[in-house]
Amino acid sequence: MFAIGIGLWQGLTALFHVQAFLLPKPSDIAVAFWDNKGSLWHAGLYTLKEAAGGFVMGSSLGIVTALFLARFRRIGAALMPLAIAANAVPIIAFSPITNNWFGLLNPVSKMAIAAVLCFFPTMVNTLRGLTSVHPSSIELMRSYAGGELAVFRRVRIPNSLPYMFTGLKIAAVLAMIGAIVGEYFGGPTNALGVSILNDSQLFDFARAWAGIMLASAFGIALYGTVALVEHATTSWHPSARSVSTE
Repeated sequence: MFAIGIGLWQGLTALFHVQAFLLPKPSDIAVAFWDNKGSLWHAGLYTLKEAAGGFVMGSSLGIVTALFLARFRRIGAALMPLAIAANAVPIIAFSPITNNWFGLLNPVSKMAIAAVLCFFPTMVNTLRGLTSVHPSSIELMRSYAGGELAVFRRVRIPNSLPYMFTGLKIAAVLAMIGAIVGEYFGGPTNALGVSILNDSQLFDFARAWAGIMLASAFGIALYGTVALVEHATTSWHPSARSVSTE
């Protein structure tokens, strides 16, 4: 299907004489990538480091926050509207602020944008997994005199893993988006977002699309890495076994 889609893209843009500023041909994008593979790859790796740093920061904070809110439900009920309100703010509005906080050329400013995007899906999904435990499991732990720590360690956290990895896979894709968006508001010239923006302003649309495709590939790679870790750590879970048998 992927090859068919590329073939249709190539054929239709040639048939209807679509201008490059609207949509370049895949062949032109491939040539642009090959001719500039060194600089594009270097810029992509730089942005990937920003995305990975933001992913680790935001996801870790999201998991810790979910554990805290699952333990103290009343505090969680009070703070959840604030978290939803913060998530509703367009991420593009945070970029100038983080650039002022950490510096325009500091990669931490882009990591912060990626972290904001990663925090909410990871926190919400992990919290859902921690709180959607069947009451009979809790009652069984109580019957064995299990304390709150034992309930979390043996019931809530194992139950939350599939939910948590769902949030992490969403966050893995959003991390690359956050890093690119942050770079649109300024960054070093060796950053992929800056390279895409500069190429667009110079009307080198094939090279700009080559950068976009590289960013997409890195986003898919981050998603695939999380999926591999999920498969390695949750193969024992009933949900994973039911999927594998279908």
